[in-house]
Amino acid sequence: MSVTTQCRCWRVVRRDGVAFGFTDHDRDLAFDGAVFRAGSGLDASVVEVSAGLSVDNAQAVGALSDAGLSEADILGGKFDGAEVWHWIVDWQDVARRRLVFRGTIGEIRRGALGFEAELRGVSEALNVPSGRSYLRNCDRIFGDAVCGVDAAAFTAAGTVVECTRQRVVLDGLAGFAKKWFENGVLRWPDGSDSLVKADALDGARRVLTFFGELRTPFAVGDPVSVVAGCDKRAESCRVKFGNFVNFRGFPHIPGEDRITAYPVSGQRHDGGSLFGNG
Repeated sequence: MSVTTQCRCWRVVRRDGVAFGFTDHDRDLAFDGAVFRAGSGLDASVVEVSAGLSVDNAQAVGALSDAGLSEADILGGKFDGAEVWHWIVDWQDVARRRLVFRGTIGEIRRGALGFEAELRGVSEALNVPSGRSYLRNCDRIFGDAVCGVDAAAFTAAGTVVECTRQRVVLDGLAGFAKKWFENGVLRWPDGSDSLVKADALDGARRVLTFFGELRTPFAVGDPVSVVAGCDKRAESCRVKFGNFVNFRGFPHIPGEDRITAYPVSGQRHDGGSLFGNG
């Protein structure tokens, strides 16, 4: 009876340059100057390889072990966008190997005892939209060069007084209007960011909730800064930020209701502005 001598090896290189090697073989392997550690608790699904420019996808599942995949690093986003290589290797002769996947780590979902990471092929970058989008709302990122707003001028400092994985209560921000920081960014002392989903006032305290669980360590007493939220609407750009001259949306684009509109007695039908100003 023949016995296979194949195993799988993965190499992960984070954006900060820190590299890791893993294998599902029962002993460590080494090639190309890298060591691939056995017993890492890492496994992967079958890689879907497609012709043309379709995106190749896979998943990697692993346990939080001493292999270097710490919970704090995963929650802190250090593995987001990391490069991944996946080989099929003959463990008797590592020179006999085949690269079956190359890409990056996408979404990471954490479970009670481990994690599951989406692996995205190199053609994923071709799915990124380019050029301008013709939408009613602005298509820019708040504070970037085209937006022109100085985000620092709309940033306030606060202190954490209560916290959970999805909710933080802050002191020192009571002087701002309700929902002022909704769709904004909370910046932690380590430099990481959390996107604000909702902003509410609780007396003199600010209650912020987030999209998903917080992915950074935090504690009561931490000083944080919060950037005002931009909902991309023309009115907010004009009234809240005084920046309508740089607004990059098209607020006067007719909606889908104009397709089904029909003449109604008593309304203007002279070809003038839909907004009644000329």
